[in-house]
Amino acid sequence: MRPKITYYGHSCFSVQIGGKNMLFDPFISPNPSADMVDISTIHPDVMLITHGHGDHVSDAVSIAKRSECSVIANYEVTEWMASQGVVNCLPMNTGGSLNLGFCILKMVKAEHSSSFPDGSYAGNAVGFIVKSDQTCFYYSGDTALTLDMQLIPLEFSLDFAFLPIGDNFTMGVNDACKAAKLINCNEIIGMHFDTFPPIEIDHNKAKNTFKENDVRLILPVINQTLEL
Repeated sequence: MRPKITYYGHSCFSVQIGGKNMLFDPFISPNPSADMVDISTIHPDVMLITHGHGDHVSDAVSIAKRSECSVIANYEVTEWMASQGVVNCLPMNTGGSLNLGFCILKMVKAEHSSSFPDGSYAGNAVGFIVKSDQTCFYYSGDTALTLDMQLIPLEFSLDFAFLPIGDNFTMGVNDACKAAKLINCNEIIGMHFDTFPPIEIDHNKAKNTFKENDVRLILPVINQTLEL
């Protein structure tokens, strides 16, 4: 069965694999572009958080408490979640792997800052590799282009990857094309674009740039589901 991917805006996605629903970086209710999303209908089995910035954790506590899902992030983020009454937190750190039964996770480095909404320290920003019997994908989180990405295909054969393309705070389109080459993946789902004026992009130009690099760019539509 192919994974089902639902986009909730900015960098927030759910991915259904192995009969489980994985939710990444929940930032929905403060996002005016995602006002059509009914957050009460989102019931993840596993929540994965890449770093502590508000545009990645704003709905994390409320969704985690309501769904009673497992929460996977670095140690500092899981401690922050636990301090607000979230249970089932599973801390990791960069380079570590975790077997969830339906998939194996590996936490990898992201080149980005990380702090909680109150400004306190949130540990290192990270990304995730998810490998199951059905698929293998990379969710980079917020990151710059980094040569560490070339380590990924030494261990994993990726079917698709989520990469930021909005520039300014993360990689832009040109660097994301280079990242696709480093990770040896020709199916890229764009994220972290259009939410705020500094990260608005020209959709046609972005797609053409990826096409010129022999990479397919998917620009997801909020609240729609696709299969890969």
